[in-house]
Amino acid sequence: MDSDTFREFGKAAVDFIADYMDSIRDCDVLSSVAPGYLFDLLPKEIPEKPEDYKTILKDIHDVIKPGITHWQSPNMHAFYPTASSFPSIVGEMLSAGFGVIGFNWICSPACTELEVVVMDYLAKFLNLPKEFMHSSEGPGGGIIQGSASEAVLVAVIAARDEAVRRIKAERPDMSESDIRGKLIAYSSDQSNSCVEKAGVLAALPIKLLPTDDDLILHGETLQKAIEEDISNGLIPVICIATLGTTGTCAYDDIVTLGPVCQKYNVWLHVDAAYAGATFALDEYAHLRFGMEMVDSFNFNMHKMLMINFDCTAMWLRDANRVIDVFSVDRIYLKHKYEGQSQIPDFRNWQIPLGRRFRALKVWITLRIYGAEGLRTQIRKHIELAKRFERFVVADERFEIVFKSTLGLVCFRPKGANEITTNLLARITERKKIYLIQANHKAKHFLRFVVCGMDPKEHDIDFAWQEIQQQLCELLQPDSKQSVPAALEDNVKNEKEEIVFGKSEIGAITQQLSNDLHISVGCEKSK
Repeated sequence: MDSDTFREFGKAAVDFIADYMDSIRDCDVLSSVAPGYLFDLLPKEIPEKPEDYKTILKDIHDVIKPGITHWQSPNMHAFYPTASSFPSIVGEMLSAGFGVIGFNWICSPACTELEVVVMDYLAKFLNLPKEFMHSSEGPGGGIIQGSASEAVLVAVIAARDEAVRRIKAERPDMSESDIRGKLIAYSSDQSNSCVEKAGVLAALPIKLLPTDDDLILHGETLQKAIEEDISNGLIPVICIATLGTTGTCAYDDIVTLGPVCQKYNVWLHVDAAYAGATFALDEYAHLRFGMEMVDSFNFNMHKMLMINFDCTAMWLRDANRVIDVFSVDRIYLKHKYEGQSQIPDFRNWQIPLGRRFRALKVWITLRIYGAEGLRTQIRKHIELAKRFERFVVADERFEIVFKSTLGLVCFRPKGANEITTNLLARITERKKIYLIQANHKAKHFLRFVVCGMDPKEHDIDFAWQEIQQQLCELLQPDSKQSVPAALEDNVKNEKEEIVFGKSEIGAITQQLSNDLHISVGCEKSK
């Protein structure tokens, strides 16, 4: 492919992406394919002769797109958002064009230095303590990792090896294997699965401490566990706290966890993959309380900052604690500028050697939207979640399980767990919207999360109508036929007033929307 053909292919691909985003609401959010669908549609080996890009684009539309779950659709309400935006997509394209493998400064100075710049931008945007900034006098700073899973694993491994070195110096009579066999780490029973996986990969047992009814890990619980383990000869290493737990977006109590970790020389890492973006909002300043006691911190830019996956920001109060563990020098990695304090070798802050030029898409997105635009985006997610919560509260058939937090609403239909499970099954089968369920104290509930590239109020309304309609049909299987029949009986007399209840109005508007392929709404009167 020469540059002229590349221009044609690239422009066609951009048009394809733009058209896809413009029409994404027309797609069922979940695919209708069966497992293994693609194996029979594609050849069994590489084509012997070159193929035209137009044929490939057609196959992407006809073969690949039907098997896509549309994460950028505003009808996606499962898990947590995975953000994207046109500026970020362009940044990804430019990064691929440069083809940088920036494992040290000499490999591409702009790759390293732009990352230093944007990480300090973000630290200021999130109001982090100055110790986390590259521009501070201390050894702190930030790096872009691929995911929260990587950031947590880096913190766990660094804390583990730091503890081994410390104990060997304090107790020369103990072998390294004896020390490693006594190490123990802590997190909440509400923490993400990546915390458990980090423990597995680092060969470090992680206790998932029980939370109270508020689903928050408190310092008192951690202190009790640490003291019990110390009395049993174990060595506490690290506590991974969460701001924005996966199930309910609960916030662990950093203010009380911090002093406990300092007292027992335990590394405190905060995984704020989802909620970290709200550090930029004055109305959520309370979430930043206790950050002065945190050793490392991560949040996902690819959740609410309109920067596509993979892009996790991680900050270290003292980067040397990671560098001392992760540094591996080879003669081919040396250059005459290494060791300069203002120029980090990020390869020693992470697991892989090579690294992508992720800072480029971050820099472009920050400039296109500005701090004001980013804050507006975060607040929009929060307001849309409150809109959905109001719908739930107004319908006596549903209940709120936990008060809405950021873009998440936890709710359920009243009654047995079977109703919740069956309602979700109906919603999933129709594929118009996508939710998942969770449970707490044997009670199943649904998680509704504001997602998609550009969610709007009418998307929330559409989702609520779909949920109402499916509950109507679940509880009254003939309701789908009875509502249009009522309309049909009265359609000839336009002046006659027809009175319906809330659930019937929801069913009517949903069926009209489905049958006529237009958006139908209703105004609340008396």
